[in-house]
Amino acid sequence: MRSAVPSILACLGLMATWNAAGAPPAITVYNQNFAVVRQTIPLELQKGVNRVTFADTTVYLEPDSVMLRDPAGKWALQILEQNYRADPVSQGLLLSLNEGREITFLAPKEGGGQEMVRGTVVRSGYTPSSAAMMGRYGQEYRFLQMGGAPSRGSEPIVEIGGQLRFGLPGTPLFPSLADDTVLKPALTWVLDSGRAGRLDAELGYITGGMSWEASYNFVAPEKADKLDLVGWVTVDNQSGKTFEDARLKLMAGDVSKLVRVPGMGGYGGGDINNFSSIMGPPPRVTQKPFDEYHLYTVERATTLRDRETKQIEFLRAAGIASERFYVYDGVRIDPQRFQGYGTQQLLQAAEYGSDSQTQVWVMREIANTRRNHLGVPLPAGRTRFYQRDEGGQLEFTGENTIQHTPADEPFRVYTGTAFDLVGNRKRTSFKCEYNEKWVDESFEITLRNRKTEPVEVRVVEHLYRGVNWEIRKNSEPFTVSDSQTVEFRITAPAGEERKLTYEAHYTW
Repeated sequence: MRSAVPSILACLGLMATWNAAGAPPAITVYNQNFAVVRQTIPLELQKGVNRVTFADTTVYLEPDSVMLRDPAGKWALQILEQNYRADPVSQGLLLSLNEGREITFLAPKEGGGQEMVRGTVVRSGYTPSSAAMMGRYGQEYRFLQMGGAPSRGSEPIVEIGGQLRFGLPGTPLFPSLADDTVLKPALTWVLDSGRAGRLDAELGYITGGMSWEASYNFVAPEKADKLDLVGWVTVDNQSGKTFEDARLKLMAGDVSKLVRVPGMGGYGGGDINNFSSIMGPPPRVTQKPFDEYHLYTVERATTLRDRETKQIEFLRAAGIASERFYVYDGVRIDPQRFQGYGTQQLLQAAEYGSDSQTQVWVMREIANTRRNHLGVPLPAGRTRFYQRDEGGQLEFTGENTIQHTPADEPFRVYTGTAFDLVGNRKRTSFKCEYNEKWVDESFEITLRNRKTEPVEVRVVEHLYRGVNWEIRKNSEPFTVSDSQTVEFRITAPAGEERKLTYEAHYTW
């Protein structure tokens, strides 16, 4: 058992204590850089007013989120006052507390050895910790403070023998600590208890400095599109506190939260080399719907050390079918060039939409269904794709991110551009009859395939001049993707090129 921090403070002649014993903490980490911490605090209370200091919180605790209660609801307990201090004792803080005072320094002595030197601390150069500055006022306040730091100075100034010097002459020796100093972040309560006795109180609070993210490693064989998958959750603890044997849950979804404290993001990979037992042990993380979100529970207790990033496997599957396809979206529009243009100006601007790019995208689409060995809610995260070469060695082939994906919904991932496919988009005519309120615009799109096998390319065209349009004189059939997008599917033979032409007719 860990030793408890001394916490018995007199208040109106009555005493109260807490100790570090109790049930392991329960933590729910959200993928928005904050967490909810719940733990049991054994309290020995006197009837009436008690003063209790709890010095086992995180650095980025939100004070007004604190809940202290009897979980059974049978103990009359009221918080009369709560104080939170997140700037523990440090050399800089003690220097600031002694500004204008003379203290002793243990300084090096000429010829060797050390000597005692008396000096007055003119300026400490101390800046409050980020936790103290952001815990209440937010990141903007932190930036303002940092912006003002040069004028305040960041280096101590000490007066010795009537002369000012920058920097400390040696190791400062401070007077004894005052009774109200803290060695680590602490909550102090004034509690009104309805009776005397031991209460296993439940403490809950929101804290920053914790985050989690999912990542997905897909592995494909040399010449097939059946994928193996290992999914990880990466939990990053930068909260300033270690949680021993915590019961960990992870909340996925966009919860409305006005985050006022800092948080650290993280993502990780894991071992991608061993897929021999791809359908091995059951997952260590289970999930279930919770309100409008999804809650993932880590089945075994885990220790989250401060400043530690931890990976936990939560998904493993094999034989996942995926479709790899190519997309050519050739239009390139510089938003700065046409900034401020109205609808009528864009309709008549001949140069609008005439620029093009040549890259053909490589995409993968995966059905998140049980039939495809998935069918579970997938939290947002990074996807990495690997493929085995002729010798069986894994090679990295691209990465991207996916959004929260419900079960039975597909997701698409852009993995890069095709080396041997080139597109070219050229406008061949433009005619505008403003009085008659119509515009005709024609394009020629060329696809060159330098591969040794034929490929199908999905050519995406945007009808960007208006919602009243008609496709005319098209050399290939098309489908309508949305109110201003169409798609042509063109098969380009190996080593050859294919051309696509069409005319768009706009009216208003």
